[in-house]
Amino acid sequence: MRIVLGAVGGFFAWVMAWVGSEKILSAVWQEGYGVHQRAFQAAIEKGGPFTANTRLLVIHIVLGSIVSVMAGFLAAKIAGENLRAPLVLGCLLLALGVMKMVMSWPYVPIWYHVIFTALLIPMAMLGGKLFTTT
Repeated sequence: MRIVLGAVGGFFAWVMAWVGSEKILSAVWQEGYGVHQRAFQAAIEKGGPFTANTRLLVIHIVLGSIVSVMAGFLAAKIAGENLRAPLVLGCLLLALGVMKMVMSWPYVPIWYHVIFTALLIPMAMLGGKLFTTT
């Protein structure tokens, strides 16, 4: 039961940290990050043209990696073990990543999709390994 709670807690923490960091970056860097995110959201909702900024995609990958490590650590802490809960969390994040990939497929280069989704499980597992059980 603690493994499930750890994975679910880590998942919700990941979503909150991801959305929160996106909001903060959009507010602080309105002319760069904010404009890009609004254009992406409009393209997803209404269709139409969108050109992804490579620098911002790399920022997304780095941010996703950091948030995944933090969520993996939290999942391990809640579960009291550092292997299974982060792995389950990583699988949940992978499912979310694939869903986002399907939605954004025509707007974002394939290299971004591959790297972002491929890092979700390993980064969650790394976060779990950072939590040492005693």
